[in-house]
Amino acid sequence: MKTSIRILAGLLAGASCTTIAHAGDIVGNVADATGTRALQAASVRIVELDRSADTSRDGSYIFADVPQGTYTLEVTYVGAVMESHTITVPASGRVTGNFALSGIGGDAILVTGQSANLASALSRKQAADGVSDVLTRDAVGEFPDQNVAESLRRLPGVNILNDQGEGRFVSIRGLDPNLVSTSLNGVRVPSPESDVRQVALDVISSDTIESIEVKKSLTPDMDADAIGGSVEIHTTSAFDRKKDYYSVKAEGSYNKYNGQITPKASFDFSKRLGEDFGVAGSISYYKRKFETDNVESDPWTTNDDGTVYSQNIEYRDYDVTRTRINASLNFDWRASDTTKVYLRTNWSQFDDHEYRRRTTFNFEDATDITATDTGISVSDTDGTIEVTRDLKDRFERQRIGTVALGGDTDTGTWKFNWMASYAKSSEEEHGSIDPIAFRSKFEDDGVAMTWNYSDVRVPTYTLTSGADAVNDASNYTLNKIEVTSHSDSQDEEYALKADLARTFAMDGGDLTLQAGAKQRWRDKTYDLTQTDYAKNKTLTMADYLGSQTYRLDGISLGPVLAKSAGVAFMNDYADTIEIDEDGTLIDSAASDYGASEDITAAYALARWDSASLRVIGGVRMERTHNDLTGNLYNEETLEITPVEFKRSYTTWLPSLTMRWNNEAGNIVARLAGYKSLMRPNLSDLAPRFSVNEDNEAEFGNPDLKPYQAWNLDFGVEYYFTGNGALTFGSFYKKVDDFIVTRYYTQQYSAITGATYDELRIAENGGNATIAGFEVGFSQAYTMLPAPFDGLLTQVNYTYAYSKGTVYDTDDVAYRTSLPSNSRNTFNVVVGYDKGPVDLRLAGTYRDKYLDELGDTQEEDRWVDNHFQLDFSAKFAIMDGMKLTFDVININNAKYYAYENYEGAKRLLQFEKYGPTFKAGIKANF
Repeated sequence: MKTSIRILAGLLAGASCTTIAHAGDIVGNVADATGTRALQAASVRIVELDRSADTSRDGSYIFADVPQGTYTLEVTYVGAVMESHTITVPASGRVTGNFALSGIGGDAILVTGQSANLASALSRKQAADGVSDVLTRDAVGEFPDQNVAESLRRLPGVNILNDQGEGRFVSIRGLDPNLVSTSLNGVRVPSPESDVRQVALDVISSDTIESIEVKKSLTPDMDADAIGGSVEIHTTSAFDRKKDYYSVKAEGSYNKYNGQITPKASFDFSKRLGEDFGVAGSISYYKRKFETDNVESDPWTTNDDGTVYSQNIEYRDYDVTRTRINASLNFDWRASDTTKVYLRTNWSQFDDHEYRRRTTFNFEDATDITATDTGISVSDTDGTIEVTRDLKDRFERQRIGTVALGGDTDTGTWKFNWMASYAKSSEEEHGSIDPIAFRSKFEDDGVAMTWNYSDVRVPTYTLTSGADAVNDASNYTLNKIEVTSHSDSQDEEYALKADLARTFAMDGGDLTLQAGAKQRWRDKTYDLTQTDYAKNKTLTMADYLGSQTYRLDGISLGPVLAKSAGVAFMNDYADTIEIDEDGTLIDSAASDYGASEDITAAYALARWDSASLRVIGGVRMERTHNDLTGNLYNEETLEITPVEFKRSYTTWLPSLTMRWNNEAGNIVARLAGYKSLMRPNLSDLAPRFSVNEDNEAEFGNPDLKPYQAWNLDFGVEYYFTGNGALTFGSFYKKVDDFIVTRYYTQQYSAITGATYDELRIAENGGNATIAGFEVGFSQAYTMLPAPFDGLLTQVNYTYAYSKGTVYDTDDVAYRTSLPSNSRNTFNVVVGYDKGPVDLRLAGTYRDKYLDELGDTQEEDRWVDNHFQLDFSAKFAIMDGMKLTFDVININNAKYYAYENYEGAKRLLQFEKYGPTFKAGIKANF
């Protein structure tokens, strides 16, 4: 801690130093030939001194301590003609060398279009210290993606986990999204959800960003909590462009499955207020209504004669409305010729209103079950057939807000960067009814049915007798109501950071010594207030019926509740139905927790830069302190007892990164070895518990250790003379203290003094290994004769292998793939961009992956492979104005989850969504 304070004091002292003038400085700026946009990651080289520098996001660069003389400056940028200038450096003072680059062929545009986006992304990848991939602002807009997560699936090594047909969570190199960190304008984004660290990126609109960078290897100056990788999202700056910019976009979105049209609109701008001050901002709104038809079954079992069947089959009809509102406002100020100050703000809101009607058939207590040629037959002659019809009416709101105030000073010799930030995420529910359920038990009532498993994804049923009783709404009486009056997850973090570097100009290159410190203060809380209502056999669902819109062939849900049934029922009976006091007490207190996570970090590194070699080596220290609070429940006395735990630990994280390129700069090789970590979910650490009506309990574990990983990356990239590249990267990760959820059956808990039919707790397991490689090919075919010179292709493939040790309920260890690990993923894009026509067809494939660990290996939950085809078209109707047309999920890709029970795939979940069409207009001026 004292070391960190000394480093911070030194940094602050450096900030107060006035700018030192160094003899022989070369400064300049690189932009496109039209003077519209600054070119980030252009490579500038002093040929005679073998010194090089990459331009920052405003296109600027600086060389300090250049001896007096005449030199040749060369500038290269993917897809552009190399430019060179002769420049004379005086004995003292500064000399300016600005460049304006043209595309290959002389008239190719470097600002807009698919080729320009490819050039920008490849240039940033080529200039990066470590292994990374980039999507730039306009490239994101070329795809028909609905949010940031869906945009990221176009990159190599990135897999997206969907929810209701939309991309939500990001998996990098086959690792669980919980092992991926997200930053927005350099600010670590906390999770709105109460039980995870991962950030669902469907909260953030793709319309408000400047670029997305996926960093797959780390250097000491980066936060170390990223085993899978780090997603860095940047919004716009007024200095990204050389001219003022305004853009308006309006769209209508049509979901074929539900036949509704919903709006989408965005506006963004950047404005220079003089030479040294600028403001940029954006706002977007997107409302999407869609429907999902779903069937789920679990658990599968085997009866005495060997018949395999599911004890519980559910048919679910979802009607969902999702609304996204995003806004950003950024200010940039050039305080002097060496110092820039910025203020970046971003706010996102995601509303999710979900109605779910569900019909559930349960045969757990039925014994008259026999096999048929296509499935099973069931009757209520011996035991019961239970049918439940329920409704979920849930409104959930997530918000993410970030503010970053910082400054960058670069004299060429000294660099000082600082930033103060605040981030807050929240997820709230008020008045959700989840569920209101009506149930009927048929026992020796003449009810019989057959189940057809011919389609392994969609089992169908036929009522062979007793259909009138099963479909009579008056036979279904109130089983339970759970009303969430208040569900509030709050996660906020304050942070301060500073970095100080000193560069020494040496023969053949530059040596930089750098140190920095960062302090993070994070607090996460969750508070649930829920009311559980008891059964009432005098109240039925007959007066609250609606019409079903279920579309899976051959299936009827029978009588269903109206979407307004929950609210209407509570208006009629809230004052008269009995409250389940015990259930209300448990549900309202068991999930509550508070957790603070304070992190003190410091690092030191040395960096060598020449025209051909870059080496970065150093070590980072992160000290973590947790203060954890929760509630324990005594089942005998019905008392809730608050408990608190505190703990601290220190992690040392060395790293070494090397980057080499040939003299021409078109071949780049990288090698990186580093240690990283990921801290446990705060909800898993919190000393809390929950228990459901089936006597299944879940406990927190304050003794959890963080994941720790040793990582090795190697890559080679070949950049074509024109606009394109062939890239290869390989990776290996060894993860210790991997966290898994353990399942114990008939387990006694010393904490509560009770025995549970099942007890779940997060525990540190053994180690895990991840290895694989990525291959990418990108090419703009500008060398072809017209009209084929507008063609473009992008293809990437990733192979990711993982194995980890887990334990079943009998404490038997077995090796399996890690959750979210798709062994094979690939993306292919075919585009055409010339004149007024801009077309893009994109296909994305991912292999099956392990979704959740079950009680035993054959009960593990797997999600089947997925291939989705999307199309985007833009037509320029006049200068600065385009018509747009997108089709998402052209091939109606579906979701299928299963378990490998008794040697065959057994359905756990199947969903279908249908394609979505979007049409609109976009104007730039």
